[in-house]
Amino acid sequence: MSDMLSIGASGVRAYQTALATVGENIANVSTVGYARRAVTLNEVAGGSGSINGYGAGNGVYLSGVNRSTDAYSATALRATTSDLTRTTKGAEWLDRIQGALTGNQLTTRVTSFFGSAQALAAEPDSTALRTGMFSAASSAAIAFKATGQAFDQVDADLDTAGNQAAQSLTSLAGSLTKINEGISRSQPGSTAAAQLMDQRDTILSQMSELVDIDTKMDSIGRASVSIGGSSGPAFVAGAMTGTVSYARDDNGKVAFSVTLRNTTTQITPNGGTLAGIMDGAERVDAIRQELNAIAGEFVAGINGNQTAGKDQTGATGIAMFSVGDSPTDISVSSLFTAGSQIAAGRGGGVRDASNLGALETIRTSKGYETSLTTLLIGNATAYKQKNTIADAQTAIRDGAATALSAATGVNLDSEAVDLIRFQQAYAASSRVIQIARETMQTILDIR
Repeated sequence: MSDMLSIGASGVRAYQTALATVGENIANVSTVGYARRAVTLNEVAGGSGSINGYGAGNGVYLSGVNRSTDAYSATALRATTSDLTRTTKGAEWLDRIQGALTGNQLTTRVTSFFGSAQALAAEPDSTALRTGMFSAASSAAIAFKATGQAFDQVDADLDTAGNQAAQSLTSLAGSLTKINEGISRSQPGSTAAAQLMDQRDTILSQMSELVDIDTKMDSIGRASVSIGGSSGPAFVAGAMTGTVSYARDDNGKVAFSVTLRNTTTQITPNGGTLAGIMDGAERVDAIRQELNAIAGEFVAGINGNQTAGKDQTGATGIAMFSVGDSPTDISVSSLFTAGSQIAAGRGGGVRDASNLGALETIRTSKGYETSLTTLLIGNATAYKQKNTIADAQTAIRDGAATALSAATGVNLDSEAVDLIRFQQAYAASSRVIQIARETMQTILDIR
């Protein structure tokens, strides 16, 4: 009878934990990052030397609470998340560039300037038309300067985003190290270990949004991480945690590096926010160089035309524009104060507009507006392509997420079946204890 009591008691203990585990699964069916738990039950083998050679064992014991996992699906989801984030973040910076190019109506104002020159060429002695061209020149200069400042702001925002991403990645690495330490101290197969592994995978997922990572797990579930792909430098290794930093050199190039064990290594991110920031910085730099070239040619062309002609008084024309610290820092020259200083002709009298005709030739040959339009169209096309790629990558990422969810997620139908099964087993084990007690009492009552 004592055997029946111990067997029944072991069943009650085991199935009580099993029921609690199923309840935990059901309660967390919608919890992000939660992986389904399952219990493993084993027989308590009977001892040797038993009088009854055909006797039963000694009951059941719960050997562990196992966490559902699929390493391949988890790796695929992290990789596709990195790819998608790189594309979407890159698209965000392309959108910012487009805003900088269009926000100050630079192309429209440059066109208006040349349009006012054409109008003046038809009536070069008109004071009103000269004032209009002077105003259009000021407007074009303001547009160039404001566009350059807009790109300065984009660069500043890139720096802010780069520093924030580096700090976030460093913080996540510190959290992962603490979780690794917790896994080392927890009992394998316990609920505590499963909870720590859920937190570990959540952090790895957050890391993959920031940069592409290569992850290796040891036998008890501690993670080691390299960033920038499998060939990248170690970032989390044992109890050691690296520090990620962001920097911009004198040439405007941005870079990320990781420092671990007093060794600093520059990384080349292939995915995540870091790669998106580098893509954005590279694109901004390329656009800025083209914009600077257009601005420089614009000022040189207009000023060269001015000094080659005669103003309304017959004096040699003076430069219309001056340039500050950057090629786009354009303003109307302090010496150029009125429309009468516009060099419309080349000494042929008040009706002479030959120099404005030469200005139109410069406009056509240099193609200022065409170059600006090409910048806009090229960036808009790149932005559209990024969004198209993002749509495809979203579908791929969603497929990877579905595969992982199928392997590790909670299925309420399955949990309902387990709930009934374990409840019946728990009730049966309780009944075994009751029968054992009743039988024992019956024996004791025999006189």
